[in-house]
Amino acid sequence: MFYDQLPRFGAFAPLADPANYTPLPDDWVVGTSDIIGSTKAIAAGHYKTVNMVGAAVISAQINAAGGRAFPYVFGGDGAAFAHPPDHAEVARDALAAVQVWAREAFDMGLRVGLYPVADIRAGGRDVAVARYQVTDGVDYAMFAGGGVAWAEAQMKAGGDTVPAAPPGTKPNLEGLSCRWSHMKARQGTILSLLIQPVDGADPVAVAHVIEEVLEVLRHLDRGGHPIPAEGPALTWPRNAAEMEARVPQADGAAPSKGKVTFELLMAFLFLKTNIKLGGFDPGHYRKVVGLNADFRKFDDGLKMTIDCDAATVARLRTVLAAATGVVQFGLHEQDEAMMTCIVPSIMEDTHVHFIDGAAGGYTQAALGLKGG
Repeated sequence: MFYDQLPRFGAFAPLADPANYTPLPDDWVVGTSDIIGSTKAIAAGHYKTVNMVGAAVISAQINAAGGRAFPYVFGGDGAAFAHPPDHAEVARDALAAVQVWAREAFDMGLRVGLYPVADIRAGGRDVAVARYQVTDGVDYAMFAGGGVAWAEAQMKAGGDTVPAAPPGTKPNLEGLSCRWSHMKARQGTILSLLIQPVDGADPVAVAHVIEEVLEVLRHLDRGGHPIPAEGPALTWPRNAAEMEARVPQADGAAPSKGKVTFELLMAFLFLKTNIKLGGFDPGHYRKVVGLNADFRKFDDGLKMTIDCDAATVARLRTVLAAATGVVQFGLHEQDEAMMTCIVPSIMEDTHVHFIDGAAGGYTQAALGLKGG
């Protein structure tokens, strides 16, 4: 299969080079999603819910794919993915189910769309992918070519490509969780950074700007990773049980709040005491959580949530301001990062963790896009 045959890059910097991406087959489809009114939700203090719904789009697709690998990317208040043509109908149904669930469980509107790659190319954009291997158990898709952004624009313009599902439809979100507390900045600030190419910009020039940005960050511990090397801190996660009690499992039913609270207590006990049970090693699990986290990615541009100091932020602003006509950028500073997770099993290292700023993150950074 196409995606299985792609090479996996073990370093992040080479992914700034468009030559390291492979175009998707013409008959594949690209799915997109976006939460309506996410800015208002952030202002009301509901950004954890926004992230939960965005991650649910990926969770539903993972479960619907039945173990088959496919490219996806988390964007904070939405997500994108791609599938071969024989999976298009299943992907469409999973999108529609999450749309219903988001409205009924959290009173959040969710835009969704599904577009053939051939249509994206006819619109003047491309969709190319690469695979970034973060650990032996997990790799993340990187997207280039502007095609995902094109699909998102069509979706926001009202392109209705996913028929609505009936009320009460439940997606399979087994594995979706939000059991870690926010992670406080250790260097001064959690910076959410977006860099997008200006229309018509030379891809080589864009790659050069991104290389400059990565060079600015080189001095940071582990590239500015917001999770400590030993794993996330252990404090009780607020509202986690209430949120997970709204997450439907494979049978369509959501667990009770009491059941989720008990599971949280047991997990907290083992992680806090570092007691090993059977094949579960809490210390190893915490470390892998950090290693598997997607704090940096290419999604038709560069997205990062990093822990850095004020001098680094100032240097980034200088580098990016000098790239007028090549890229546009948005920055948002906050005190904490947050994490939403998909954990099929705590006994394997295949769990994935989506990082964003805890006070608006990528959504707020997008509002401030400038440069161009």
